[in-house]
Amino acid sequence: MFRISDLRIALGLEYDGTNFFGWQAQKNNRSVQSVLEDSISLVADRRVKVSGSGRTDTGVHSIGQVVHFDTDSIRTNRGWRLGINSNLPEDISVLWVREIDNDFDSRRSALDRSYRYIIHESETRSALLRNRAWTINKKLDVSAMLVAASYLLGENDFSSFRASSCESISPMRNMFSISFTKDTNYLSIEFRANAFLQHMVRNIVGSLVNVGTGKADTKWFYDLLLSQDRKMGSMAAPPQGLFLLKIRYPKKYNLPSGYVSNFNNFQNINYLF
Repeated sequence: MFRISDLRIALGLEYDGTNFFGWQAQKNNRSVQSVLEDSISLVADRRVKVSGSGRTDTGVHSIGQVVHFDTDSIRTNRGWRLGINSNLPEDISVLWVREIDNDFDSRRSALDRSYRYIIHESETRSALLRNRAWTINKKLDVSAMLVAASYLLGENDFSSFRASSCESISPMRNMFSISFTKDTNYLSIEFRANAFLQHMVRNIVGSLVNVGTGKADTKWFYDLLLSQDRKMGSMAAPPQGLFLLKIRYPKKYNLPSGYVSNFNNFQNINYLF
């Protein structure tokens, strides 16, 4: 028998991670999860717990985070979206809401995930981009970075690019694609994989930049991957250039398949303005 308490709701989320201490709820720090739960609970008129497709670190942004929660409160999809957004601060927004099958899980049901990292090549730091990109004052050898990135494609042990605090049981991940988009002095690197380890994208980008600036060659990068030793890698890229871009799910769930964020034309980096 169907019970109202069995209702499961999925929603898409956009947020500016600058003033959040990451996704996960923390006792004394402002987190995306805590702020979202407080807002949803006001609309549901009872306490709600949300589960996200993945955790983003302090300062990391999202264009396509997906979360789900269970409730016995009845609202229209539009009612949920407008109600939740009316209670949210300006740096977080619900883009869409769907009532969904109870077997849906925002993390476990995902087919793959995409992240994008933005690099700004300039000798002068940008005041406007300080929270949206990593400014590097050297010209990057993108061709060398492309060669290095190609070593990551397919299923690999990514121990060399995981955080020491990473709690994942296995370091094995399947990297489906890595694409580079250059627009004048902006470089966008997009990663798509079945899943990512903690700090994985930022650690990869940091090491790719090591190659791009000539501090290391492509052989060093290849040896780094094979070493499975994080200590051999370079520093992690800073968080502000990283965006959780998209989570893809089986078609049966009928969730939005494209970018519905106001950043949906983000291939042109000038849309940052």
